[in-house]
Amino acid sequence: MSPAEGAPDTAKARVGPAPRQRRVVLITGMSGAGRSTALKALEDIGYEAVDNLPLKLLPALVGEAGNRPVAVGIDARTRDFAVASVIEELDALRSDPAFRVRLVFLDCEDEVLRRRFTETRRRHPLALDRPVTDGILRERQLLAPLRDRADGVIDTSGTAIGDLRRMLQAGAAYEEKAALMVFLVSFAYRNGLPRDADLVFDVRFLRNPHYVEELRGCTGRDAAASSYVEADPAFAPWFEQLTGWLGPLLPRYEEEGKSYLTIAIGCTGGRHRSVTIAEKLAAWFAAQGRRAELRHRDIESEAA
Repeated sequence: MSPAEGAPDTAKARVGPAPRQRRVVLITGMSGAGRSTALKALEDIGYEAVDNLPLKLLPALVGEAGNRPVAVGIDARTRDFAVASVIEELDALRSDPAFRVRLVFLDCEDEVLRRRFTETRRRHPLALDRPVTDGILRERQLLAPLRDRADGVIDTSGTAIGDLRRMLQAGAAYEEKAALMVFLVSFAYRNGLPRDADLVFDVRFLRNPHYVEELRGCTGRDAAASSYVEADPAFAPWFEQLTGWLGPLLPRYEEEGKSYLTIAIGCTGGRHRSVTIAEKLAAWFAAQGRRAELRHRDIESEAA
């Protein structure tokens, strides 16, 4: 019998479960869009959160022993900041199998950013001696390549602090399972498209409860208004087609490594039809075993 016969396969014996990947979330985006809030939200669920870390120290921070997830805030104020350097560090981390890396970009409408800086009397970091609008424009141009490379873009223009925290914490929970995180947002076309939408569906073809006196003050969350929308003969076949299309699409997004998917549903006022459809989609996702974070951007807008 050869020496190898009957001997334990030491090569196989040494093979154990693959080491757990360390989660790394890089938070970047427009100044005033909520980066500090985002980092605090992740810190509250166990992340080691660091803001404005010099880029040259990033490899050392994420390479420390242990599996505690890390969240790092990066913006134009970061020492030695340069978009090319950030992308280089990002690509290096993504190529290392020890890490699961996500880049989240926080965006916001220019006018909302201008108002935030004006109300807090803060100077824009890229326009210390110039109007805030100049700094916003310069920063948007500077960060455009990072926005394009982001795994997820979150528009905080009409997002309350509590909603932003909930979205990020839910997204982090989904990252733990390596699953696609779905965000559903209803909106009013008259207030503009959500900036972070991946898919947009226009439901203005459905009959509008706004023109029914007793339903005008309701929203799509109210049974009377939602039942009115669902009673439209066009609703059932369209919704069946929509979910039939989304069903096979989501796994394909996951196969391509997409982490976040934002689906926007729009109607005229953002209170009835879009809210009804978003609520129905959230229930459909739940029935599929997927949790979808739901936000009604314009539900509080005054009825026209």
